[in-house]
Amino acid sequence: MKSDLASTEGRLTVGGVPEGFDALVVADLARSRGTPVLHIARDDARAAAFSEAVRFFAPDYEVIFFPAWDCLPYDRVSPKPEIASERLAALSALVRHRTADGSKPLIVVTTVNAAIQRVPTPDFVTGSTFHAHVGNRIALDDLTAYLEANAYHRASVVAEQGDYAVRGGIVDVFPPGAPEPLRFDFFGDTLDTLRTFDVDSQTTTGQVTEIDLVPVSEVLLDEDTINRFRRGYRAQFGSVTDEDQLYESVSAGRKQIGMEHWLPLFHEKLVTLFDYVPEALVSLDALDEDAVESRYDIITDYYDSRKAAMDQPKNKLSLGTVVYKPLPPDLLYLTKDEWADRLAAQNARAFTPFQRPDGADGAQVVNLSGKRGRNFAAERTQEGVNVFDAVAGHIAQLRGAKKRVLLASWSVGARERLKGVLADHGVDNTVLVKDWPWVP
Repeated sequence: MKSDLASTEGRLTVGGVPEGFDALVVADLARSRGTPVLHIARDDARAAAFSEAVRFFAPDYEVIFFPAWDCLPYDRVSPKPEIASERLAALSALVRHRTADGSKPLIVVTTVNAAIQRVPTPDFVTGSTFHAHVGNRIALDDLTAYLEANAYHRASVVAEQGDYAVRGGIVDVFPPGAPEPLRFDFFGDTLDTLRTFDVDSQTTTGQVTEIDLVPVSEVLLDEDTINRFRRGYRAQFGSVTDEDQLYESVSAGRKQIGMEHWLPLFHEKLVTLFDYVPEALVSLDALDEDAVESRYDIITDYYDSRKAAMDQPKNKLSLGTVVYKPLPPDLLYLTKDEWADRLAAQNARAFTPFQRPDGADGAQVVNLSGKRGRNFAAERTQEGVNVFDAVAGHIAQLRGAKKRVLLASWSVGARERLKGVLADHGVDNTVLVKDWPWVP
């Protein structure tokens, strides 16, 4: 990798970076600079693919994924509990990373939608995280009080994410977003064991030494937040009538579906994901600029629509219509100027697969000359052509040019089968590798 890619201050447009290669570039950037890298993908699919690829290239790094809400701006529904918990767990991990000594190198993966949206502060995340370590003194009552205050649902038997159950000195908890529930086994006021278990059989599947529990929602309905919401809501929208279901529900301490879209009113302040990794270099997925423009268009359109409906005279509203009172976009999202300022402050690297990209906004250009690997799609559609003969021939050409050859497969099983098939077609000396450091 060119040294100026890591050392140059300001924004760089980086050409010759096709999808897949970008993960290797980001891993090298994190290693070269010695600081975290915040990679912003254009959508969820790209974020998932990038996360998988970067874990291959940098298996010894800490990779944290921060998702966006799975609902539209100014929606009437809430984000799914598992999404909210995954977001809070990611923020909690970022706080912990900043305070840990000897932490692993860090790569944070997110999307345009998530990066544009404002988030709760690190103080909120720290105060709403329940840390449990085997052997520590933890009062069972403190754990159950935390679960009640943070929107977990008490059940006789844990069956779904967000459930918890108490049986004597045992507390079962199914954290949203977790693959399996946890069993807290207490001996007096000491956490004796912490085990994962199967929901159906209730049998133990493994043991862990510590866990961070996070809330099911970014909104906590306690006395302070309810009063803060009430003051902020009246300041934004004036006097409130009995017909305002959101205001009445929150005032009564009841969760209202969709209340997260008034998130700023529940918090003293909101920050951005950038504030959790202020020293990070930012890398931008190809087509990120298009995704940013599209997101701002959607935010504006939905806000304007909600605002127009709210301003309708009451006699023009349909019977039973619940008026939606939208907050101004700048309270929920970064403005376009703020977005540009944050990218400038944290030294952005904008990736593109093109070999000779034009500089954007006066940015310098670096070309890494990466190209997509051959996938043999054409050979698979041709009659009478054996795709494995084509693969073997291509490998022979690359080896003849003294190049290393790395073949990617969909799964571990597919990798095993591919090795055998290639051997049948004359490709020998193949080595199975788990990740990039194992590539000979």
